[in-house]
Amino acid sequence: MSKKPFLHEGILFPYEGYDPEMLRFTQEEFVFKDDDVMIMTYPKSGTNWLISILSLIRSKGDPTCVQSLPFWERAPWLETKFGFENLPTMKSPRLMTSHLPLRIFPKSIFNTKAKVIYLIRNPRDVLVSGYFFGHVVNLLGRPESLPEYFEWFLEGNVVYGSWFDHIRGWSSKRDWENLLWLSYEELLQDTRGTVEKICHFMGEKLTPEEIGSVMKYSSFQFMKGNKMSNFTALQDYNLIDWEHRAGMTLLRKGIAGDWKNHFTVAQAEAFDKIFKERTAGLPPELFPW
Repeated sequence: MSKKPFLHEGILFPYEGYDPEMLRFTQEEFVFKDDDVMIMTYPKSGTNWLISILSLIRSKGDPTCVQSLPFWERAPWLETKFGFENLPTMKSPRLMTSHLPLRIFPKSIFNTKAKVIYLIRNPRDVLVSGYFFGHVVNLLGRPESLPEYFEWFLEGNVVYGSWFDHIRGWSSKRDWENLLWLSYEELLQDTRGTVEKICHFMGEKLTPEEIGSVMKYSSFQFMKGNKMSNFTALQDYNLIDWEHRAGMTLLRKGIAGDWKNHFTVAQAEAFDKIFKERTAGLPPELFPW
């Protein structure tokens, strides 16, 4: 059983793999390098997929890295104990990951040439994915029902806080030349075009064949069967409180719009109302779904 979560700057974090003092130090002292690339997402927005894509771009499509190293070693989470201990000595150029809201993210990155790729996803799908994730990995206590988690999500009482606050914060930096704003839905609809866009942003030149290899080895089908990508390797590392379910991985469907299979009409209407209120003033093009 995991310990109770803690609040840092008003945001919930699980005790497993995190530490309040370490978060404070990271926020104030972490040193970025000009060739760092940061994968930035709200949880359950396609983080693991983007890690695989960027790992394969760096390797020119060679799948060795994604078959031999777990995703958290290829792109450590900045704010976790693992990242805190390993990122300072990680060989450059570094890939790293974060779910931190902008207001507690180290501002020093904006004084460097480091790049940030922000991946947004329809929050309705984020909610459903987070609900099923919470039944396997105990971060804040397992929700008893989707309606219960629905309320948690809309109130921001989930790991890393409010989706709406996260998006509003990071969208304020969308005109920064070192930030690339992408959507999960765009990545699904035009994977090759989006991979090419990422390559251009990262300054990586890949052949059509290498891009094909990136797409093959970052596909949902490949990742679901790859222990280094499908979360089952977590059981070997004791990084988080995992409740083993026979044959279950944490890559569920890899689709857009699954929320329609789970929301009631009343929930859909309630979500639409809150979405409209909480995203007021933001450009509609940020939300391509």
